[in-house]
Amino acid sequence: MSGTRAAAAAAAAAAATAASNDRAPHPAAAAGGGGGGLKRLRSEPGGNRVTVVLGAQWGDEGKGKVVDLLATEADLVCRCQGGNNAGHTVVVDGKEYDFHLFPSGIINTKAISLIGLRDWEKRLIISDRAHVVFDFHQAVDGLQEVQRQAQEGKNIGTTKKGIGPTYSSKAARTGLRVCDLLSDFNEFSSRFKNLAHQYKSMFPSLEVDTEGQLKKLKAYAEKIRPMVRDGVYFMYEALHGSPKKILVEGANAALLDIDFGTYPFVTSSNCTVGGVCTGLGIPPQYIGEVYGVVKAYTTRVGIGAFPTEQINEIGDLLQSRGHEWGVTTGRKRRCGWLDLVILRYAHMINGFTALALTKLDILDVLEEIKVGVAYKLGGKRIPYFPANQEILQKVEVEYETMPGWKTDTTSARKWEDLPPKAQNYIRFVENHVGVAVKWVGVGKSRESMIQLF
Repeated sequence: MSGTRAAAAAAAAAAATAASNDRAPHPAAAAGGGGGGLKRLRSEPGGNRVTVVLGAQWGDEGKGKVVDLLATEADLVCRCQGGNNAGHTVVVDGKEYDFHLFPSGIINTKAISLIGLRDWEKRLIISDRAHVVFDFHQAVDGLQEVQRQAQEGKNIGTTKKGIGPTYSSKAARTGLRVCDLLSDFNEFSSRFKNLAHQYKSMFPSLEVDTEGQLKKLKAYAEKIRPMVRDGVYFMYEALHGSPKKILVEGANAALLDIDFGTYPFVTSSNCTVGGVCTGLGIPPQYIGEVYGVVKAYTTRVGIGAFPTEQINEIGDLLQSRGHEWGVTTGRKRRCGWLDLVILRYAHMINGFTALALTKLDILDVLEEIKVGVAYKLGGKRIPYFPANQEILQKVEVEYETMPGWKTDTTSARKWEDLPPKAQNYIRFVENHVGVAVKWVGVGKSRESMIQLF
């Protein structure tokens, strides 16, 4: 890459000399311009683009499997937001892996994995701007849940991994980053103690072994030091260097986004496409394909509005057949029919270029399948997804009923192998959302993903 930078520097110097000597237009200049012959420069995106994989519902859609599939050909796989509150399951060669912090592409021995936040150590890069989650952040996460339950009679349903308190520290400008940990440790220790004291004053029952924690953190610093890079410069080189396939793995999902999700029952990060730019420090024009991952039905962990939820035998069947237990929390997932209103809403925000429809096989045994296509308030259809939780709790779902296919799809490996009624279900989703389905999942393994185009 040093040769590329040298060539770019030489080209820039030559262009500057030409402009100063005879006012000749720069090769990248836009047409038109003012007097004097000097035309305005316009930045044209060049180099590589990133492919993004995002959840389109409330999480647990199967993003890890899609990332694993794409990562087999990727040179770089990145996580851009959140922390180990995410849980991505990947099955390769019959072995199941659960990833919480590592990008799912870590399995690919040829790819580099970047966290924006021995063998594998050589392939893992940590951004120096990633914030550090401390033990007391996790303890505070649990204490805040207890406090909410006592004061309001309900909690958020957090994973208690400390992600919310860490984002709060970040917003309050009291957080500590990897670059701080690896710099002046005396200064880091002082700031760490101040932050711990701040939380202890807020939660008197909080216990923090300050000296013990600092001792561990000093050891961690030396262990991760070889893996830490300037994340912005690393991504800049990846985008502008030799041709690379760059994959970005979003954690959580659109309806859990801190700004656009079902607030306040959301995560603490931006898990929609904008979080890719702010999390990795890359310009929007370098985003290429944006793939939305959607389960063939809908699930949600924890409390919050869920318009298509089925608290009946259908919900129980989906839960048991789909093995719907949270990878991170172990909690039972609530289940319901596919909700196309939230998919269209997720598409409005993210601009999906294609969808991956997973767990189609879970519907194999149903006589009929319902799909939520619209919301009504006061008997009238509404064209938007309500921001207010109380209003969302009151919506009436309008359903379309489709015949089930009553056929085992788990052995299907191409479009033609799927029953016609299953094909109709997929086309129905495409038509209502306005986005093509590129993959259909009919099982756990990488091989069970059918690619349509």
